[in-house]
Amino acid sequence: MALVVVGALLCLSCWVSLYFILCNVNASRSYEWNCRLVTLVHGILAVCITSYIGYVDGPWPFTYPGTKNTPLQISAMVVSLGYFIFDMAWCVYYRTEGPVMLAHHTMSILGILLTLWLGESGIESCAVLFGSEITNPLLQARWFLKQTGHYGTLLGDIVDVLFVLLFVVMRIFVGGTMLYCELISPRPRFFIKCGGVAMYALSWVFMVDIVQFAIRKRKSWNKQKQVQQETLAANGHEGKKD
Repeated sequence: MALVVVGALLCLSCWVSLYFILCNVNASRSYEWNCRLVTLVHGILAVCITSYIGYVDGPWPFTYPGTKNTPLQISAMVVSLGYFIFDMAWCVYYRTEGPVMLAHHTMSILGILLTLWLGESGIESCAVLFGSEITNPLLQARWFLKQTGHYGTLLGDIVDVLFVLLFVVMRIFVGGTMLYCELISPRPRFFIKCGGVAMYALSWVFMVDIVQFAIRKRKSWNKQKQVQQETLAANGHEGKKD
């Protein structure tokens, strides 16, 4: 366990160092810009590692929950633990996130700590990390597009659609299946199952926000389409007058 603590502190130092390096390199950008770059790096790294764990290294999380942690699973969790501690501290200091995101980070930190302490259910934690972080690059891309003035383009619409679809598929449907397998299996501890329920419930809280966003986006598209049609009709009418 001492090695895990040292590893977590080392990873935390690496994430903090990366942030300060980016702040120096991108001095003209805001602190949030550089923090989101760190978030993007973690998201890509976490997805790559956990996808390898789930699809190659094993075991399959849907059929073997509650198994002993493997060295690769421990490494993935330690890397993400360091990141979540960094990002949690950053968000609290700059007050950029609401209670839902802070609750997500808190549960992620506690869940990883519990899994590392118990020495089991690492495959479920890695599966949750994969499902949580796979939408992260799109979320960050959306923010960067807004900051650079390109969000109102076709690319912004594509990012939004992909984000909503990926969130619904991974966090709601796949996540729900994962939770069901977790609950019916006799191997995982009770606290691990409670953590799974809490994370899935939080996904539904995010889902409510996403549905509201999708409704607003649909109304915006309809309004733009109506304006375009009215403009075309007006231009055509004026042309007949001439």
